[in-house]
This record gives sequence, structure tokens and C-alpha cells, in this order.
Amino acid sequence: MNRYPIPAKEARAEIIVINSRFIASAGPAFSVEQARNFIARIKSEFPDASHHVPVYLIGFGASSTAHCSDAGEPAGTAGRPALAVLQGAGLGDVVVVVTRYFGGTRLGTGGLVRAYSDAVREVLDILPRAERVPTHTL
Repeated sequence: MNRYPIPAKEARAEIIVINSRFIASAGPAFSVEQARNFIARIKSEFPDASHHVPVYLIGFGASSTAHCSDAGEPAGTAGRPALAVLQGAGLGDVVVVVTRYFGGTRLGTGGLVRAYSDAVREVLDILPRAERVPTHTL
């Protein structure tokens, strides 16, 4: 097992796209259970939001567990684009939830893909990084 970058702590970024608010929350998650707990916490923090799109990577590289969901958005417009950005960031053990408040104007499939991708990029730009170092106790 090699060293790899992970989130040092949680971060949040917000973008507005044609009156819709996209709030991206990111943080460390070292297991699927921790990722699910983070997702549940964000959902409870914004209970009146239109959508909560979760993505996570547990582990790093080829041995990672990846998950994404469109969370009610049209198929392929939210979860997969967000996961692609997350995978391209070179991080491991990370969870992101993009919360959307619908602003009254439909964005179309291309607009949704751009908005969810941009929201994940925004939060990754400000996310503090640390390094996971494997250790053995003797």
C-alpha cells in the first residue's frame, strides 16, 4: 500500500447556475459506512433541497470503491459527471455531496452535467489535503 492524498478536513463551496444553488460538501471517509454517515448528515442539514447527489471513493487507485447516484436527476447528468471529476482529482478516501436547490429554470442535460461537475471542482479547489501513510504496529 502506497501513500496517497486524502482530504485533511471538510470543505464546502457554492455556485449559482441560472437561479439554481449547487452546494458541494466534501470530506474524508475511510469506509463506506463513514461515507454514508456523511451523506445522511448533509441531507439532514439541507432537508428542503431538491436533490442530494452523493459520490465517494474509498481507498485509492485501482483498489478503490467508487459510488455515485443521480438522486432523481435525469440519468447520467449528475452522479457520473461528479464522480469523473472526483476520480480525476487524484484523491482517495473522499466523499462529496452536491445539494441542489432548484431555481425555477430547467438547465437541460448539458447544463446539469456542467453544473454538477463545476460544483465538485469548486469544492475540490478549496479542500485542504493531507497524505495517508500506511503504518504497521509492532
